[in-house]
Amino acid sequence: MTITIALNTEQINNLDLSPAKTAISKLVAQGAIASYEQQLRLDIDYDRDPLDPRELSEIPEIRLWFIRLDANYPWLPFLLDWKEGELARYVAMLVPHQFHRTEGIQYNPEALEIFLMGKIFILTQWLQQQGIPSNSKLMSLAQMLGYELDEGFFEAIAATN
Repeated sequence: MTITIALNTEQINNLDLSPAKTAISKLVAQGAIASYEQQLRLDIDYDRDPLDPRELSEIPEIRLWFIRLDANYPWLPFLLDWKEGELARYVAMLVPHQFHRTEGIQYNPEALEIFLMGKIFILTQWLQQQGIPSNSKLMSLAQMLGYELDEGFFEAIAATN
């Protein structure tokens, strides 16, 4: 079942996370967060000049809203609908990048690596707390962003816990 969080200009400009908080708190309260893996979409309706050529991820107000969202729910990538591009858009909101007409989005490689490793550490711990097997999910997340992780990496993390 897909869950859509609708956002408008006023909510974004006021850094109002209430639409996300309402939707996510319902999922958490149901106690079956694992069943909502890759089921979340964000529908952004942001007023702007029709001649504004920027992508949504290039608008500072929208990026700031996503930074606040990520600070409150650092494990959110688990819920995002990767197949519909939600993960890529989420990452674009948080990681410096450029758009190329022929090659698409090009993330700053060092910033992307730092972002990914931070998410791997956060999600490893959060998924363990939820009782959800994580290694294959996290390896898939890394692959979506162009990185390969092997089991040895997760063994090193487990050895330090």
